[in-house]
Amino acid sequence: MNRRTVILGGTALVALGACSSSKFKRYNGPEVTYVVVNKEARRMYLLHHDKVLEDYDIKLGFAPIGHKQIEGDGRTPEGIYLIDRRNPNSQFHLSLGISYPNNADRAYAKSIGKTPGGDIFIHGQKNPLKKDKGDWTWGCISVTNKQMEDIYAMVGNGTPIQINP
Repeated sequence: MNRRTVILGGTALVALGACSSSKFKRYNGPEVTYVVVNKEARRMYLLHHDKVLEDYDIKLGFAPIGHKQIEGDGRTPEGIYLIDRRNPNSQFHLSLGISYPNNADRAYAKSIGKTPGGDIFIHGQKNPLKKDKGDWTWGCISVTNKQMEDIYAMVGNGTPIQINP
């Protein structure tokens, strides 16, 4: 075996090793039946019925106090919604969509001549090397990329999410 073969073989092993650290994980534990977000405490809980399976520190919209009412207000919605979609190619690592706006959200925004906004997600970080200081999203709920990998594996579409003030 010549030196070139050894080097190329080693490179192939390194490349294969990189593939094994996928952002897509498997979860074989109890079903997550509910997600609860407490905005004031900046905490999110994944529950199996009334038992907390995991909990996380979170970042919110840049103007977190109050319920999201219109596009661009920087607020994170409050109320009961559903996890309704998944984005494996999110610019924020991975993301789970929240079913905001609901009919009441749309009706209120329309009554004041505005749009309610949308595209509210639980997501990871755009730049994991940069330490997020304070609330920074446009209304989403952010966690670290590592945490988002676990959440993405654990929480299925159709899971209710309750977002409290």
